Amino acid sequence: MKNVKVYTQPACPPCEFVKQYFDVNGIEYELLNIKEDARARDELINTHKSMSTPTIVIDEEVIIGFKQDRIDELLNIRT
Repeated sequence: MKNVKVYTQPACPPCEFVKQYFDVNGIEYELLNIKEDARARDELINTHKSMSTPTIVIDEEVIIGFKQDRIDELLNIRT
């Protein structure tokens, strides 16, 4: 199983969409709220070079925003 992290924040409609998409497809993921978790915010900015949410990390691949085709490819989701 791949390691999936979702960097999110409150009042982020695309973040809610990503979470719903993963839930519907049975994808386990770690949810990291950058407003409540300073370590997650620092990791998002410094490690993954992103300043926006949602940012999705699948194993070591960083996806900024909801890019369904790439997510499906990496997680072998058939739509």
